[in-house]
Amino acid sequence: MSLIRIGGIERFSIVDFPNQMAAVVFMQGCPWRCPFCHNAHLQDVNAETNISWNKFVDFLKQRKGVLDAVVFSGGEPLVQQGLKDAIEEVKDLGYKIGLHTGGYLPEHFKAVLELVDWVGFDIKAPLEATRYKEITGGIADVKKVKECLQILCDSQKDFECRTTCDPRFLSIEDIYTIADTLKGMGVKEYYLQKYRRIPSDTDTSEGQCLALVENDELNEYLKNTFDIFDVRK
Repeated sequence: MSLIRIGGIERFSIVDFPNQMAAVVFMQGCPWRCPFCHNAHLQDVNAETNISWNKFVDFLKQRKGVLDAVVFSGGEPLVQQGLKDAIEEVKDLGYKIGLHTGGYLPEHFKAVLELVDWVGFDIKAPLEATRYKEITGGIADVKKVKECLQILCDSQKDFECRTTCDPRFLSIEDIYTIADTLKGMGVKEYYLQKYRRIPSDTDTSEGQCLALVENDELNEYLKNTFDIFDVRK
């Protein structure tokens, strides 16, 4: 199997794959530099790590019948070309597979998606080139993000879209724009996530962190737009 670099492991989670008890693999590497990221230590794909993939697989063998699924998170899992091989090895053990992604490398995503049972797809900003670059440190190609999302919408796989509502960069109008775009592409399940201040952010108040996710008019609109909508605080 191709080398997989792991930045962290959560051995038990009930929040990373809906209705499943899962282990989470935080894969090393992310091409983007989102200002609200709490996993900045995972951005460098070549960063030193002492976590062994083979030892994690041994752990999964011992937890069969206890855990239901394994979620590949990040970072951005699609950065690593060995992702598909890793998923196949875990799937052969009988686990369901979850994937957290921001939409990266559509051909790689398409190849991996056939093995995945559920996807959590992060929507960073309105799906416009300038806005996406603003949020991702001038890096993201929104055309590839939209291509990945369309692949997902066409796949019939279970998935959700979610947006972290960082008030330093997103407005209520931005969320309306995101919602309308997602609805038009066929997204049925959408979540707003409260921005949790990163350590360097000493200016944003708790009230500002809650302003977007607690806007009653916006929430009512989103409830009427999607089959499933909720707020995560």
